[in-house]
Amino acid sequence: MDTLVSPLQPNQGSIVQKQWRAWTKWEKILFRFAFIFIFLLIIPVTIDWYAKAISSKTIFAFLNNLTGYRPNFYNLQTPSGRWGIGSYATWGVAFVAAIIGAFIWTLIARKSKRTNYNTLYYWLRVAVRYRIAIGIIAFGFLKLYPMQMPDPSISNLDTNFGDYNTYKIYWQIVGVSIWYEIVLGLVEIVAGVLLFFRGTVAIGAVLVAGVLYNIAHANFAYDGGVHVYSSFFVLLSLFLLIQYLPNLWRLLILRQEVTPNYYYPPLKTKKQRSVFYSTKYAFVIVFTIIFAYLRYDVHYHVGQLKEPITPGLPGAAGYYNVTAFKLNGKELPFNPLDSIRWQSVVLEKWSTLVYQVHKPFSISLANGTPNPKDIDRSYELAGIAGGRRFLYYTIDYKTQSLVLQDKNRPSKEEDGPGKKKPAKDKKKKEQKLVWHFERAGNNRIILSGLNEHKDSLYVILDKVDRKFASKLDRSEIKFNK
Repeated sequence: MDTLVSPLQPNQGSIVQKQWRAWTKWEKILFRFAFIFIFLLIIPVTIDWYAKAISSKTIFAFLNNLTGYRPNFYNLQTPSGRWGIGSYATWGVAFVAAIIGAFIWTLIARKSKRTNYNTLYYWLRVAVRYRIAIGIIAFGFLKLYPMQMPDPSISNLDTNFGDYNTYKIYWQIVGVSIWYEIVLGLVEIVAGVLLFFRGTVAIGAVLVAGVLYNIAHANFAYDGGVHVYSSFFVLLSLFLLIQYLPNLWRLLILRQEVTPNYYYPPLKTKKQRSVFYSTKYAFVIVFTIIFAYLRYDVHYHVGQLKEPITPGLPGAAGYYNVTAFKLNGKELPFNPLDSIRWQSVVLEKWSTLVYQVHKPFSISLANGTPNPKDIDRSYELAGIAGGRRFLYYTIDYKTQSLVLQDKNRPSKEEDGPGKKKPAKDKKKKEQKLVWHFERAGNNRIILSGLNEHKDSLYVILDKVDRKFASKLDRSEIKFNK
């Protein structure tokens, strides 16, 4: 029998023993606690998750739901519950449940003759490895393509630095550094693939712990809201590395010769080996090759992105000065403190019109979920202040009209699970404005119609060739000698 030492405390003597070393009482108790705690974090325990999985209409939707599961069965409705230490409340509940469960398990097992949990420990590590792998690979493809942090829109580039929410600053910086995002995604994918194989688990776990720790503390610093999920992968990676610590201590600190030898359940029959390896490689293929293709297809062919995709007015994208602004026939002069007269307008390459006034609007704090409809895609306006109102529009070429809807409204992502939108928000969503547009040359657009208060508007917009630093070629940048 090819026997090995206990993974919790490898023997310093012979490499191979005839019998497994019996675990101490405290090793068993700690394992029981760890097993329950990790089980509650990696296995979905909420009905909503299973309902969503069953109702998945596509293979990608099912796989995305599986890879993106986040343990979140207890929420604190406070600022700390969203951005601070309170957002780890689910971990706290799992921790308490694990203590109680380990106590009960220990009472039940008092008369048991079991000397160790080698097999159960091995399969727990397998479950943790695969949970990290599929999650971090899915995370990686979002960056590799890249979709998680898109390139800043025109209106975002026009926003003053002080009008950015802190997390938006971080996301926009990564969005501008597109190759950094792509390389980061590639590292995450490679780390996930390494976790599928026992021989490379340690390297994969170190990569995941290092990369995701960086993401976790960046989200703490910038209120990004992804700190819990990234910390989740760090925690699981550290759990995987525990097995290697004794040998690393002997090798690197004590400078002793070490031959790694860890428990692995023997596959005694050909059928067992066939089932094991076919299942393993089917899993690897599904969550690397197939998922990679489906993610690409959903983004680039289906168009399920964080940003809108419906084309805007042809050749109109850009920054505009408001040359004239009439309200109910009366022209209002430019005034940066006016809450009615527009200061400037941005037309995105997609169907979004953004105007700026001296007036506060509700700020979306969503990270920008890739919603199916453009009207629900909030990434372009999320984290942006400065009196900007974002309007989604459709074009009626027969009447030369724009049909507009307000995008400055809470999204499902912000409402949180189980919350219902107030009736007034639904009414506001359904309100539509119809403005006639006229193209007076290549750089002038004239808008006329009624605003939400039924006041008549007449606005002349003149396009300005505005340069943004992040979009300049090296030849356009002037250096002082």
